[in-house]
Amino acid sequence: MPSDTSTLLMTRVTFGRALRRLRSEVHHLTLVEVATSLGCDDSLISRIENGKRACSQEHFAALMDLYEVPSPERDELARLHAAARDRRQPWWSPYSDVISAQYERFIGFEAAASVVHEYQVGILPGLLQTEAYMQAVTGVGFASLGPDQIETLVEVRGLRQRHRLLETETPLDCRYVISQAALDFQVGGKRAHQEQLRYLLEISTHASVDLRVIPYEKGEEAAQIGAFMILQFADEDVPDVAFGESVAGSLTIDGPRNLRRLHRLFRGLTESAYSREESRDVIARTLSKEE
Repeated sequence: MPSDTSTLLMTRVTFGRALRRLRSEVHHLTLVEVATSLGCDDSLISRIENGKRACSQEHFAALMDLYEVPSPERDELARLHAAARDRRQPWWSPYSDVISAQYERFIGFEAAASVVHEYQVGILPGLLQTEAYMQAVTGVGFASLGPDQIETLVEVRGLRQRHRLLETETPLDCRYVISQAALDFQVGGKRAHQEQLRYLLEISTHASVDLRVIPYEKGEEAAQIGAFMILQFADEDVPDVAFGESVAGSLTIDGPRNLRRLHRLFRGLTESAYSREESRDVIARTLSKEE
């Protein structure tokens, strides 16, 4: 069963993985075969297994019979199924008219994660940004949106900071690597840049924030890799999930092979970066040049 801190999304993901294991590993059935047996579309089964859709009571009963699940395991899955159909809304639900389905899914993963590994080339990690910095990058990244919508997205990012880092008893363990260029870019103007650097010096002392900077001298290490993030979860049964940036938007990465590669990349980037203390010195020197 999920812990009290699990979100509805993660409960659905855990439930879906259990169903996928029964289908693929135990009974060696395809999505089409299961869908045919239930009289539904195979895309519905796929979405349930991926945690993207709740499973109806009718389909749950049919799946338990099809997979011949014994009573003890069926009872456990029934409790998980009930939790996955919980109607309580997460804190970000009032913003669903502005945030995309992909972003909402990301927030759900972030809300349930225990550790984040993030690499950024030209901007700072979202949970470390000041409001002025958020305003500037959101205004550019979502230029097609109106001022009110941009303001709402900034509010959502601020709430993510509060819920996952600043105002929680169980803060996210944040492990960040950034390029030195991300410190030098003036985002939002000179005053906003100075404010952001001061905030970085402050937040980098937070017990849950490990911020490291790759120096210009190691440019070959930093410049050839795009931004990415890996989320890990306290529940060992829940696999890591990663997000990569592209011109088409954020990409979800959950294949074991790709995840192993990203973990290896992040370890290499961390080894190329300054230590936490040295990174703070670089931030301080950058700030002194701006004042």
